Amino acid sequence: MGAHCHVAETDGSLRLNRFGRPVIRTLLFPVQQATLLDTWNTIGLRGTASDSYRVEDLFIPEAFSSTREEPELRRERGPLYAFTMQGLYAVGAAGVATGIARAMLDEFVALAIRKTPRALARLADNAVVQAEVARAEARLSAARAYMLGTLGSIYAQADDIEPIGLADRARVRLACTNAIHGAIEVADYTYKAAGVDAIFPGSPFERRFRDIHTLSQQIQSRTAHYEAVGQILLGMPPEVFF
Repeated sequence: MGAHCHVAETDGSLRLNRFGRPVIRTLLFPVQQATLLDTWNTIGLRGTASDSYRVEDLFIPEAFSSTREEPELRRERGPLYAFTMQGLYAVGAAGVATGIARAMLDEFVALAIRKTPRALARLADNAVVQAEVARAEARLSAARAYMLGTLGSIYAQADDIEPIGLADRARVRLACTNAIHGAIEVADYTYKAAGVDAIFPGSPFERRFRDIHTLSQQIQSRTAHYEAVGQILLGMPPEVFF
């Protein structure tokens, strides 16, 4: 198992890295040394098994700890390490969100082609459905393209020595937040438009709807990220920015 933590000096202050920011070290230890807590009883994303754990009076030798901030301590080199951990978490969450939304939109298109609601024309023949499907496709595809374009341009200029700067970290955060929120919008549309076909357990919509709305409550999905990025764009960066 593992954990990330700061390092406290003997005077109680936090140890700083070469960039003047608090050091973050990763600690590794056998799972047998922790008490697992069955806390992940959620409406969605149950497969992640994101349970909690507790340790007491656990000493971890320095040999079993490391930090990605120091190039000489890495087993692998590359620009990936220029990205912050929180930035990489945001990319992962955005990838899950856009994947869920894509699956739901594809399933709705297939449903619309074959479904004829009572006393109405086939869904695919409805002008409102046609327009909304096009909007959903554009919203999701644009969000994904913006995110991939942003990550690609930053990766191309990054190295394995220096972390990316504040402006690039803000770009990552904005692109990922936009992708997550765009995916939620598309997922919500497909769930509503599918009607009763979406409400039954085991349908192509039900579990994905629960999954994406569980993801929507995570830290990576905060609408407050827009505020923080806006402050940076306006030259007023917040004191703490991940």
